[in-house]
Amino acid sequence: MSDDPFVTHRSLLFTVAYEMLGSAADAEDVLQESWLRWDGVERSQVRDPRAYLVRIVTRQALNRLRTLSRSREEYVGEWLPEPLLTSPDVAEDVELAESVSIAMLTVLETLGPTERAVFVLREVFDLPYGEISEAVGKSAAAVRQIGRRAREHVAARRPRVQVSRSEQQAVVERFLASLRTGQLQELMEVMAPDVVLIADGGGVAAAALAPLHGAELVARVLARADRETVDVLETTTVWLNGAPAGRFEIDGEPTAVSLVVEEGRVTRVYLMRNPRKLTRLDEPAELAR
Repeated sequence: MSDDPFVTHRSLLFTVAYEMLGSAADAEDVLQESWLRWDGVERSQVRDPRAYLVRIVTRQALNRLRTLSRSREEYVGEWLPEPLLTSPDVAEDVELAESVSIAMLTVLETLGPTERAVFVLREVFDLPYGEISEAVGKSAAAVRQIGRRAREHVAARRPRVQVSRSEQQAVVERFLASLRTGQLQELMEVMAPDVVLIADGGGVAAAALAPLHGAELVARVLARADRETVDVLETTTVWLNGAPAGRFEIDGEPTAVSLVVEEGRVTRVYLMRNPRKLTRLDEPAELAR
């Protein structure tokens, strides 16, 4: 049934689940579970299908988040979100693009499950407190307090400076060009002196197990990538999570890189190498709010 509300709102529901979980695979599982619940609902009793579906998805995502927290504690090395290929038009909605950015999803990972749900539903999807309280099983007053705490927590950790898309793209392309040729000096110049590199190999692909600090160390590690087997690293500029980013292969394995740019320089490098998280780089994800 193409006019089924679940089908109509699927992109929104996927985006809610993905922002709460940072994983497209888990978001798809949540949608599957939510569909089974929706399929058993008497539709004539549902006044607002969109709100009802968001509530189902939020509850399923909260359940999933609580069971995932332990496995993420045991994760080998740093845990980064699963990157999604997105069409450039996702970036047209600046707030949506920022909310699904790798940088933001990494910050959201530091919130508790309920805080994360409240923040996402209020700040990204602008849901009324009454609807959020039903979704998370707390009073509207408690939800307001949780929302305020979550906002303060995120504000203290998110990148301060917003750059234009054209500047982000220009810096990403300079970074990838330096990476292609392995020019240490050029790589160092495109990065801020206190740049931080966070890599996610998940114990499956080679990656630094802890964040690396400083332009010289980060440049050396990046410039060494795959140099034993190739003279020039093949890199491609792609749109990941609503922003220009990079994709390349090391030892035949896909690698995605997302950058935070502040004042014309790279301040943070997110290097996603876990192959289990790189299966969605060929078809753009449908995101909506």
